[in-house]
Amino acid sequence: MTDKKIVLASSSPRRKELLSQLGYSFDVVKTDVEECRKSDESAHQYVQRLSQDKALAGLKVEPESIVIGSDTIVVVDTGILEKPDSLQDAKQMLFKLSARSHQVMTAVTVASEQKTRSTVVITDVWFKTLSEKEIEQYWQTGEPCDKAGSYGIQGKGGRFVTRIEGSYHAVVGLPLYETDQLLHEFL
Repeated sequence: MTDKKIVLASSSPRRKELLSQLGYSFDVVKTDVEECRKSDESAHQYVQRLSQDKALAGLKVEPESIVIGSDTIVVVDTGILEKPDSLQDAKQMLFKLSARSHQVMTAVTVASEQKTRSTVVITDVWFKTLSEKEIEQYWQTGEPCDKAGSYGIQGKGGRFVTRIEGSYHAVVGLPLYETDQLLHEFL
């Protein structure tokens, strides 16, 4: 074991709760990383870069620590669905997800001054057919506002999901198994 402090570079209450489930003691730092996809990046490259950028930004704040950065995106066809800007934006996203499958990609990066390791976990998610009324009522709950793809599987948005193949925790925002495996490389 190491006496290095573990730091979560995220202000997400979901990621904080999930990391707590692994039993580690950790601090939280909020990082300010621009989330803008480069024209030549695939969805996989983009989400991995964001998680790395967040971990490295956290390492600047806590240089002698082991820092965890993570990011989640929703991919349907070739499009990336991030957080909605408005009800109209959320409607467009949720109608794209309605009655079909999509992928949730969550990247996790663990970084120290000595090394950086990343992984991307991809989960397939299927939605039922959604009505405009359901989407509007869901928007009124406030839940979709800060969620990639305009939904949270762990909350009221879970009622739209008919099945998943992959990691439930990755869809929430932090894949537990993969995060634990990465941390073991550093501890």
